[in-house]
Amino acid sequence: MTRSRLVLWGVLAALVATTLPLLLRDIWMIPQHVPLDPNEGWNAAHALRLNQLYPPPGGWMVNNYPPLSFYLVALVAHITGDAVVAGRVISLLSFAAAAIAIATASRLMGTGRRAACAAALFFAAVLLVASDYVAMGDPQLLGHAIQLGGLLLALRGRSLPAALLFAVALFVKHNLLAMPVATGLWLCTQNRRAGLTFITTGLVACGAGLLTFHAAFGTSLLAQLASPRLSSLTNITTALRGLWWAPLPALAIIAIAPGRARSFVLIYGGGALALGLVFSAGDGVDANAFFDLVIALSLALGLAVDRKPLFALAALAPAIFLALHFHDNNYFYTRDFAQQSARDTAFVHGQPGPALCDQLSLCQWAGKPAQVDVFNIGEAIATGARDPAPLAQAISQHRFGVIQLHDLDALGPQVRGSIAAHYRVHHTNDNGSFLIPAP
Repeated sequence: MTRSRLVLWGVLAALVATTLPLLLRDIWMIPQHVPLDPNEGWNAAHALRLNQLYPPPGGWMVNNYPPLSFYLVALVAHITGDAVVAGRVISLLSFAAAAIAIATASRLMGTGRRAACAAALFFAAVLLVASDYVAMGDPQLLGHAIQLGGLLLALRGRSLPAALLFAVALFVKHNLLAMPVATGLWLCTQNRRAGLTFITTGLVACGAGLLTFHAAFGTSLLAQLASPRLSSLTNITTALRGLWWAPLPALAIIAIAPGRARSFVLIYGGGALALGLVFSAGDGVDANAFFDLVIALSLALGLAVDRKPLFALAALAPAIFLALHFHDNNYFYTRDFAQQSARDTAFVHGQPGPALCDQLSLCQWAGKPAQVDVFNIGEAIATGARDPAPLAQAISQHRFGVIQLHDLDALGPQVRGSIAAHYRVHHTNDNGSFLIPAP
């Protein structure tokens, strides 16, 4: 066996050693009633209110996501008995499907098995080390899995069904633009007729979806998606610091032989980076803005490794990062946090009346239905699109039996003042501050 092959096997082993413990940790967390991320409770809350999936304007709940994932979560929740757990299961299965699809796409692009494994393992390692989206109740990975299925169809020359799958994915998560745009452009450079078929079918399918949405919900999906949100250059610079995993795989592109596969990863990678930077300007946008870039660089890495196995070393960035930054309990979950979450859930359950929570999963487990979308209402107040007075007045009237917030300023100064005047802090911990009405 040559030295380069030994290096490749060593890198694959290191990536398996990096991903497997983290994946097992995330699988173990699925049934635990411990808040992982505010997204989980938010998505579960909407899946539990399908009869009012898109609340009327002026209410305190906001839905700025497409509808399809909520129906799937509601369906799976009939099996799991818990909408948060259902979302986690879907996310885990979507992650596995995406990794398999990346390996398959790499093979369709002409790589060998080991190079395809390197591509899939790099994708898995980045998501597990640099994000908390694996087995987290959010539709992002479901959308990527569906789009990767569309890419496999496109690589096999089936433009029409590929376009339909891409359209379906956009009604799962609306920020998944990079891959369909790149696929359409790439197909036009390879086969003009196939490219035009793909683009036309995709546009017609999306248009039909928008009309169907309006007929079903009596509102415009595009209007729902355009919820007010602050944007800043600071958010972009913060996001760029999170791309520590990208430079080496991007450099590996130089090793890819010219051809159709190289042209696709260049178009896709460039588009994914540009769109990721645009999306990351908004408040609340997480590492998921660059998942398309992870997929593009994973495919590029597979192509580079197939030609020059030593480029597998570029895939070690997640393993090296984890080794340098690992410390005891560097994952937020601990036995103490689990016990604390159980106590907080029982506390919220024991308070009379509705609850105002930004960690909606915790309050959902406490039997308190979602009342206020803290993030989106806070953004609307901050941008001037929403008058905070009605919410501040409801708080002054002790509308909520308990308030749970990580940031007491999240709903703006007027609401913060009303909370300070009419509620008192009962306790504060890793789940935020818990307040009850002042006497």
